[in-house]
Amino acid sequence: MGLDDKIGNAAEKLGGKGKEAAGSATGDESLKAEGQADQAKSDLKQAGENVKDAFKKD
Repeated sequence: MGLDDKIGNAAEKLGGKGKEAAGSATGDESLKAEGQADQAKSDLKQAGENVKDAFKKD
């Protein structure tokens, strides 16, 4: 996995956490759900990159 991918995934996850927190603080369930979805998408991308890395090492 490239450094750019790692940084992008981390930024997406951090942004999702921010949206979730903002949604919780304001009572905006839609924003909170969007933040959770962003985090899940980031985690899925990270898992895919980890699988690719595992196959590259062999």
